[in-house]
Amino acid sequence: MPTPEEKQRLAQLEAKLDAAKKRNAPKPRADKAVDESHLAWRMVIELVVGLLIGFGIGWGLDWAFGTLPIFLMLFTLLGLAAGIKTMLRSAQELQRKQMAAQGQTHASQDAQDEGA
Repeated sequence: MPTPEEKQRLAQLEAKLDAAKKRNAPKPRADKAVDESHLAWRMVIELVVGLLIGFGIGWGLDWAFGTLPIFLMLFTLLGLAAGIKTMLRSAQELQRKQMAAQGQTHASQDAQDEGA
């Protein structure tokens, strides 16, 4: 039967082995190029959709009221502004995700440094 001292040493050894396994475990593969291109297309689509919606509303109002293309120009510019605002919100979302990922990476490295 192992003594309490041996049990403690075994527990410490197991903890060190678990830490080494976690440190050397393969990280899940995320293709960064695919993720970035996906985000770029998302931003372009958001901008174009904003423009098209503004254009459609403006054209519809001009057609309904029989006015000059004043509503068309006004709502196209408003659609452009809305598309840009949505695009910037997507960029901020990406930046928050990257900052969180960097924070987790630094925290895990600090923990590994303390355990060594």
